[in-house]
Amino acid sequence: MSRTPSFMLPLDTIAPYFRLQDSITDHFYTLEDIRGEKGTLIMFICNHCPFVKHINNEIVRLANDYRQSGFGFAAIMSNDVERYPQDHPVLMKDHAMKQQYSFPYLYDETQEVAKSYKAACTPDFFLFNDELKLIYRGQLDNSRPGNGIPVNGRDLREAMDAVLNNRKVSLSQRPSIGCNIKWKE
Repeated sequence: MSRTPSFMLPLDTIAPYFRLQDSITDHFYTLEDIRGEKGTLIMFICNHCPFVKHINNEIVRLANDYRQSGFGFAAIMSNDVERYPQDHPVLMKDHAMKQQYSFPYLYDETQEVAKSYKAACTPDFFLFNDELKLIYRGQLDNSRPGNGIPVNGRDLREAMDAVLNNRKVSLSQRPSIGCNIKWKE
């Protein structure tokens, strides 16, 4: 199991535009469609990564807990499906339905969106404020498969709570760790 850290895109970076197809509904979504009144969370995930499997329930809870507060959510899968067929869009839909994703699960076929966000691993999280400026990037929490720490979303929840309470998001941010994005050759 690979242990690739997030790149840690500079804070205040403006969210790169995208228009991607949702594996659940087949509709296309843009960044503006996803954008929330308070903020927007973009998550790079995939079906097969053990790090993502470890946190799936928490990202569903997180979206369900914060959508009502004005946050927009989208998950993006950017892996090469020729070499990793378990991440194919048909299987993305099955996975999203099984996990009860309440957010679009978008397919980045060209991998251009992952490159524009400088996504490095799955999972990789990017939280933008209401002006689409990056205010948090990195880990969900300290839990990893096998380390015995419970999954609770603490780091990301603290950042989202800061937004809701008109406080500055802490600059002490730790990279996510996960499987590297499977780039096309």
